[in-house]
Amino acid sequence: MAQAFLGIDVGTGSARAGLFGKDGRLIAAAKRPIKIWREDPDIVEQSSEDIWQAICDSVRAVLAEADIDPQDVGGLGFDATCSMVVLDRDDRPLSVGPSDENERNVIVWMDHRALDQTARINATGHDVLRYVGGRISPEMETPKLLWLKENKPETFAEAGQFFDLADFLSFRATGSRARSVCTMTCKWTYLAHEGRFDADYFRTIGLEELAEEGFERIGAQVVDIATPLGSGLTEKAAAELGLRPGTPVGASLIDAHAGGVGTVGGTSPTGEAFDPTRELAFIMGTSSCTMTLTTEPAFVDGVWGPFCGAMLPGYWLLEGGQSAYGAALDHLVTMHPAFGEASKAAAERGVSLLDHLEACAVEMAGSLEKAALLGAALTVVPEFLGNRSPEADPHATAAMSGLTLVNSKESLVRLFVAGLCGLCYGTRQIVEANRAKGLELGTIVASGGAARSPLLRRILADATGLTITSPETPEPVLLGSAMVGAVAGGAHEDLRTAAASMCRSGDVISPAGGTIAEFHSTKYEAYRLLQQCERRTREIMREYAAPH
Repeated sequence: MAQAFLGIDVGTGSARAGLFGKDGRLIAAAKRPIKIWREDPDIVEQSSEDIWQAICDSVRAVLAEADIDPQDVGGLGFDATCSMVVLDRDDRPLSVGPSDENERNVIVWMDHRALDQTARINATGHDVLRYVGGRISPEMETPKLLWLKENKPETFAEAGQFFDLADFLSFRATGSRARSVCTMTCKWTYLAHEGRFDADYFRTIGLEELAEEGFERIGAQVVDIATPLGSGLTEKAAAELGLRPGTPVGASLIDAHAGGVGTVGGTSPTGEAFDPTRELAFIMGTSSCTMTLTTEPAFVDGVWGPFCGAMLPGYWLLEGGQSAYGAALDHLVTMHPAFGEASKAAAERGVSLLDHLEACAVEMAGSLEKAALLGAALTVVPEFLGNRSPEADPHATAAMSGLTLVNSKESLVRLFVAGLCGLCYGTRQIVEANRAKGLELGTIVASGGAARSPLLRRILADATGLTITSPETPEPVLLGSAMVGAVAGGAHEDLRTAAASMCRSGDVISPAGGTIAEFHSTKYEAYRLLQQCERRTREIMREYAAPH
């Protein structure tokens, strides 16, 4: 009898592995860093082989920590960022950028080299775009494919496979070239509700070769999430990972979607089952993603989807979020003159800089509820990497008002709090866009690194007017992938039933209401005004501004 299930998560900066019991309890977890190459202004690349090695190291470490026999691992699942992996016809890495280094064969999700291709695709107004919120994003794969065809034609011609990173990992593990409905529907314009790609779309945007090939290089076979792939782990992959050959591997998930699977549709501490259509899964990391489920397709301008079956079976998915979240907050505080002084103080206390600033904010304000007031004189629109949703504007930039010559540590704390407020107002915009289309949301289930912040959860509740809950597990993304392994291994019938057994909610924060609600309503108005000012300023200066 299998005792544990393995979840493997590849984020922007690290690969992680986590072992869970059938009941969803975390047994052990480990992580290893992965390489990343950046070339200004928009090129961000990684190596699929480096990522695989980091995964192998993480899995071996977690098996050793748990002191578990590989025979007792009943299944595993992968999740990863929606980055694109390019292999040649012998499944070897192919260069995707100006470096011409084959090792660098991954275009990272946050790479924005394809802005021109994105604009041209959107200008077609093709009907397929209805299923990505009306406008495709440079974070999706068809703009990147078009960039490769136009800028690296030799790579495009020599490529044998274009994989979403999560699908590459399951291929590397099992040899199966089947793709997941999650990755294909959300990032490659696969129409899951019709079981097909739209060949006319690919011909219209200039990728007619893929249609003529029957989509062999991007995914001729698309399967449901958690479908067992091949015969499980190959001999080679099993030896590299330290697992037994034949261990079941389920069709994979995008990392944020794994977080959604690991958070929604579970049970309360009292055993009450939650309605997943009333919950908004909010996964916070370098970027952020919001996941909303509906029983019927809902079209929300600027919010990606609706995607059929792309997270839980039987539901349509709407996906929003902010392209820079944790990255935006990190960047914001490094800009302040007191950054060095505060970093030194944090190091002396043995905590991270952001944790130190949060503690200072609560001390200055006297309570979590009042801490948001510290940012009253500062308004921050932290769109350092564009607006993913609901405006679908990759050219959007950050804006701030209320800056002075004051450079004290206290002013850094106020800027930090104002940045938290700005991030939460971006989430409020997404919530309001969903509500405008009739979606009834009552709870945000917050997970990810930033969600561990009590101050952020408090501001998020007060800024959106929604109850905030946290998953009981400290590793909901890893849990989501482990649930894929549990379904593939036959421990649960499907992800919905797995959620009922493996997902549980933890802390609950309710909106404060009263004067705090009034404060956030007023400050949100200021946020929207500054955001509109950035749009207008950018429009006025468009002729003179260099591309970014």
